[in-house]
Amino acid sequence: MKREFSRSLRPATIGAEGRQERLEAGPEERAALAARLGLISLDSLSAELELTPAPGSVLRVRGVMRAEVVQACVVTLEPVPQRIEETLDWRILPSGEEPSDELDDGPDEIESEPDGSVDVGEALAQSLSLALDPYPRAPDAQLPAEAKDEAGSPFAALQGLKGGHAP
Repeated sequence: MKREFSRSLRPATIGAEGRQERLEAGPEERAALAARLGLISLDSLSAELELTPAPGSVLRVRGVMRAEVVQACVVTLEPVPQRIEETLDWRILPSGEEPSDELDDGPDEIESEPDGSVDVGEALAQSLSLALDPYPRAPDAQLPAEAKDEAGSPFAALQGLKGGHAP
């Protein structure tokens, strides 16, 4: 599978002192990611990462992702530009180790490939998809009056199915 923003990393090559990484998507990668994520445009995507070895052959990755996106308003379809700045906290697991089933506020766990590599670009793309506003709205965007009347009650659609008669 070809990924739109691929940055392969081998955790085993990170020394005990760790290292800093900067990821930045180029124009073609941003265009492909925008298409994948249903964006009007992805004007920038970058991350500053600090990679640190952790116990158990785990690589800890912390940093900040920054992006400038344009989404379509859910009401008017007008462009809605947004700036995203998200803190990243990942645990890159060694090959063969499964993520824990615990649901907590800890770091996201990322599985390594069988060859021991991990695609931190794909991990960043997935973090971006989670950071997007699921219902972007343009300033002052309002539903048309007829849509408000029809959807005035959460049970309006059900009442329509029963022929407009109340139970």
